[in-house]
Amino acid sequence: MMETAKAIFRKRGSGDSRDFALLIAFGTVIAPPTSCEMPLTAGFLHFQLFRVWGKCVCAVLYLRVSRVPPFFLLRVDSEVGRLLGVPVEDLPAPQVSERRDPHPSRMQMPQGNPLLLSYTLQELLARDTVQVELIPEKKGLFLKHVEYEVSSQRFRSSVYRRYNDFVVFHEMLLQKFPYRMVPALPPKRVLGADREFIEARRRALRRFINLVARHPPFSEDVALRLFLSFSGPDVQNKLKESAQCVGDEFMSCKLAPRAKDFLPADIQTQFAVSRELIRNIYNSFHKLRDRAERIASRAIDNAADLLIFGKELSALGSDTTPLPSWATLHSSTWGSLKQALKGLSVEFALLADKAAQQGKQEENDVVEKLNLFLDLLQSYKDLCERHEKGVLHKHQRALHKYSLMKRQMMSAAVQSREPDSVEQLESRIVEQENAIQTMELRGYFSLYCLHQEMQLVHVYLPLTSHILGAFVNSQIQGHKEMSKVWNDLKPKLNCLFAGPSGSPTPPRLPQDGVSPR
Repeated sequence: MMETAKAIFRKRGSGDSRDFALLIAFGTVIAPPTSCEMPLTAGFLHFQLFRVWGKCVCAVLYLRVSRVPPFFLLRVDSEVGRLLGVPVEDLPAPQVSERRDPHPSRMQMPQGNPLLLSYTLQELLARDTVQVELIPEKKGLFLKHVEYEVSSQRFRSSVYRRYNDFVVFHEMLLQKFPYRMVPALPPKRVLGADREFIEARRRALRRFINLVARHPPFSEDVALRLFLSFSGPDVQNKLKESAQCVGDEFMSCKLAPRAKDFLPADIQTQFAVSRELIRNIYNSFHKLRDRAERIASRAIDNAADLLIFGKELSALGSDTTPLPSWATLHSSTWGSLKQALKGLSVEFALLADKAAQQGKQEENDVVEKLNLFLDLLQSYKDLCERHEKGVLHKHQRALHKYSLMKRQMMSAAVQSREPDSVEQLESRIVEQENAIQTMELRGYFSLYCLHQEMQLVHVYLPLTSHILGAFVNSQIQGHKEMSKVWNDLKPKLNCLFAGPSGSPTPPRLPQDGVSPR
């Protein structure tokens, strides 16, 4: 068979495309790889030669081999000739143009590239501000559920939404924008939702809807407008109806088929570097958030301790238990001390209020903004996971299916099956080729969106200075207000240190356990 193959191969220059196709069919009995990066045993040809095989095998059915690009024919000639022991110089050389490296200017992104964003943080924040407030009473006859009032400055609307409405809206966003940063929703607790959990979920829902409302593609979508302004009875069905027969962003974006043209040459390297950068930033901000939470929590705990401290002083000053007779033999200041202690509870209550205000302010202006930025970073990490596990894995599965079809096509050509079955198989192969081409375009569009989403993350980075400024201002304001209360409290303690003549005596600390003289 090898001698027959050599003879067929040598006469290929005469234009006998059918014999050459038979040679390819005989020489490629080896199963094609499942990945475009896996070398073939016969010649180490890459995935592009799948098309060469299919077109050559189709020549058995009297299709023309001229459909194959000349560059691919040159590679097939040299590899098959090497396998058959035919000198390369004896091969008929096809007419091919000289391959040149791309011009350096083509490696750069063109002017006016739509890939590049020009937003600022203030512009994004000014798109909309959405408030999510908890409605006090729970709705429902038997099963109680929490309802939220969602108010949008942009749409000048106020609507009522349940948690399940947020879930459907989130699903619509993932369906329409699979290549964008869709923030995650907080978890749903079915039973035993306490007040602390409900408040934490309300804050998380507010962060979610604000990130969505300020995201450029999301903010122009009809789903957002419906969610923030539709006041009808069933917003979930309305959202689902709006997504019917629409397709995802790849189907509706005019630039999607040309996304590859706008990508930089080192997009894969940039993607890897950006992903590592986001991972490091996320880890650092996660630790900052934890510390900020503890600082705010300590301020609130300090407020509770100061309040209890003042109440105990008041209780001590209000004690009406009579003194024993021996305690009244000498001049006692206990009565005046009790009166002074009783009045201190007001100042300590004020101190507790100032400390609580500082803690709440740091929760809202520092911790909450850190959580907002962490939600954004987490959504980028989730997007990277979807890119790898979604687009790339689907592409690999499509390639595997394509290789199986190629095997069947080769087997059908060698065994001379019925023309109808071969034509059906050929049609399926063409469909699979189109599917793979679509997968490739989606892969480039996914990288296009990833590049833009990374730019959005960088737009949000100046939020760090806002967070630090809010933290410093909170500390300054809190300590300033508490210092004023402490200074106002000090004169009221003079009676506690009155000497024998009634004049105030500054207290001195005990030394070695001995009372001051």
